[in-house]
Amino acid sequence: MATVTRENIGTLHDKVTVKLTKEDYLPSVERTLKQYAKTANVPGFRKGMVPMGMVRKMAGQSIFSEEVVRTAGRQLEDYMKSERLAIFAQPMILPDADIRLDINNPSEVDFSFEIGIKPEFEITAIKNRAKLTAYKINVTDKMMEDELERIKRRFGKVETQETVTSKEDVIYCTFAPCDADGNLTGADKKEETVLLDKMPVKLQEQLMGKISGSVIVFRPADVCTPEELKAFLKDPLKAGEEAAEHFYLLTLDKIGLLIPMEMGFELYEKVFPSAVIAGETDFREKLTVELQREFDRIARERFHNEIFELLVHSTEITLPVPFLKRWLKEGGEKPKTELEVDSEFGSFEHQLRWQLISDKVIHDNKIAVTRDEVYNDIKARVMAYYGMDVEDEAPWMDSYMEKVYKDEKMKDETFRRILTDKIFAVLENQFDTEMKEIDESEFFKLPDAHAAHHHHGHQH
Repeated sequence: MATVTRENIGTLHDKVTVKLTKEDYLPSVERTLKQYAKTANVPGFRKGMVPMGMVRKMAGQSIFSEEVVRTAGRQLEDYMKSERLAIFAQPMILPDADIRLDINNPSEVDFSFEIGIKPEFEITAIKNRAKLTAYKINVTDKMMEDELERIKRRFGKVETQETVTSKEDVIYCTFAPCDADGNLTGADKKEETVLLDKMPVKLQEQLMGKISGSVIVFRPADVCTPEELKAFLKDPLKAGEEAAEHFYLLTLDKIGLLIPMEMGFELYEKVFPSAVIAGETDFREKLTVELQREFDRIARERFHNEIFELLVHSTEITLPVPFLKRWLKEGGEKPKTELEVDSEFGSFEHQLRWQLISDKVIHDNKIAVTRDEVYNDIKARVMAYYGMDVEDEAPWMDSYMEKVYKDEKMKDETFRRILTDKIFAVLENQFDTEMKEIDESEFFKLPDAHAAHHHHGHQH
């Protein structure tokens, strides 16, 4: 008769030993061997007629080992169910276990597993209704004018001209590695189309007044400030730090003058293709609504980050760290090194804390996502993609959705997104929140939520 014993070996870290007698596993070994004998393909024997002695020789040991391990696993599962143990990941066989399995000498076997037990905890920030600040960015006239300028330029047209005359000129150019005299040292060319104003300031000065076809030999380190250098190496050069000291040949292929599109019905239609716009006032109103919606989304995202960081860093959760480190090291598809485990453990623990907290929020608030919600969400996105409204009748939609709905990855992602939205919809109301009006530039200067919470509360 199998027995299971459990002892504590660390914080929320237990060793569970399953003792099997041969009576526990031999019947299933015999059953599996008989099953195997029925289907084994052995030259010279008809199917199902292979002698048992031969089957034992061929596959006995591996079947024996598998069945013993499977029996131990089943006993462990039953034990954890009856004890109602909530564990992390899955049990792992203790590393120093010396288990000898021999079909010719079936005997008593001990399997020792280690398990990491999920902690009980309270979310104090919710219990005490912690103070948080949420922001409202109002669309100002200046923001509106800036947006209009951006849109006019985006839909504007480019006219070719001979000479670089303004910071607003569109520069079509090619960068290629060369020596100090401008002789090419490789075939690696990078093409770029960019407003002159967006280039490093010293390059702008050198290009001003140049005609189409001109070349400039330069070193990134000489024409860039330290701030400009990093971005310039990344794009357009797509090179590492060492490239800062290399020479490049810039060829001015073409110069364009960007002529912004005028206000008018052609512009309105480009910005809102599916709406009927009555005139400029109507256009500005619609644009204001769009801008406000986008800023509300950005501010809400920040508020959610604030909640996430507050909960992850201020909730006291004890974790079985040695168990989790071993699981991180060995539980994936391929084993990790100690060094990898140490460098990844911080963010792994961060995510794990959030997982535990969100599971608790889901449980305490009975949050659920139904199959219909997932289906309707996917359908709404498909219809939006085809520029249709939800109430539009489309006879082909049902059979098309049947195909789309077979995509497990999309279903899973949709489910997770809806679940996350529901979690935050609940969390938004759990704090003592002050709403502050703020202008756009001040909002983007705010310290990021992670930095703000990292130095107080829980430390990794």
